[in-house]
This record gives sequence, structure tokens and C-alpha cells, in this order.
Amino acid sequence: MIQLESLSAIDNATYLQKNEIADFLLVHLGKFGDPKEDIMKCLDYALDAGLQAGGFVILAREKGNVVGALVMNKTGMSGYIPENILVYIAVDERMRGNGIGKKILDLAIKMANGAIALHVEPDNPARKLYERLGFTNKYLEMRLNKN
Repeated sequence: MIQLESLSAIDNATYLQKNEIADFLLVHLGKFGDPKEDIMKCLDYALDAGLQAGGFVILAREKGNVVGALVMNKTGMSGYIPENILVYIAVDERMRGNGIGKKILDLAIKMANGAIALHVEPDNPARKLYERLGFTNKYLEMRLNKN
């Protein structure tokens, strides 16, 4: 049986908890993921009690093992920028197609105050789920990386 749990700044997540989440996301985001150090920065932002914005994490567990994870960051803005950005969501590839991603997203939508933005690659199969839940494609994102 799948159990959902949420973490926020008030839970004082430990490094080991963040590391477990980051390791899961690193593996199960696959080609749609980021380096572990970036995932850890995102978790620090979402779960740091000292930040004004913050966010939350939702985990799906089966028999104590993480089988799904979502990280939502609050932007601290509204209107011209959505209040929340769904940064990461992943489900264990052996568990995909069982509705775990939808359960995680449904809870995240309930927990988030205000609008939610997310970035999705055009070939990501999760795009269909996002569209069924009401996400629309308003803009084409463009970035300039100055490194």
C-alpha cells in the first residue's frame, strides 16, 4: 500500500533525509534530471526554515521505501510569476502507470497556495498527466546561461 507523506521547513529534515530524496530523484528522473548537487540545493531551499519562500516535499512510500517524490519551491511572488514552481517529480520506473504520480500531484496541488508552474520537456511522457490535471502551455521558455 502506498503512503504519502509531506515535509516542510517545520519538519527540520536532516541531511540523511534530503540525501535519500536526492538519490531517489537522481536515479528516477533519468535524462530529465539534474546533478545531485543541484537537487540538494533545491531541497535546501524547499526545506530551510530560515528562508521566506521555502516550499515542501511529498514522498510516496511502499514498505518504507521511496517510490515517488515531488519538490515544490515557493517563489515568493505572484501574478507575473506563479507563487509555486514544481521543480522535481519522479516515480520509480517499476511503479509507473499505477497512479502514484497523480496521487502525489493531487496532494501537491491541494497543499500549494496560488498558481503552480513547471517545466517539462516536450518528449516527457508525464506531460500528458500534467495536461489532464489542468496545466497548460502558455509560454516557450528560453534561457541564457552565462558561465
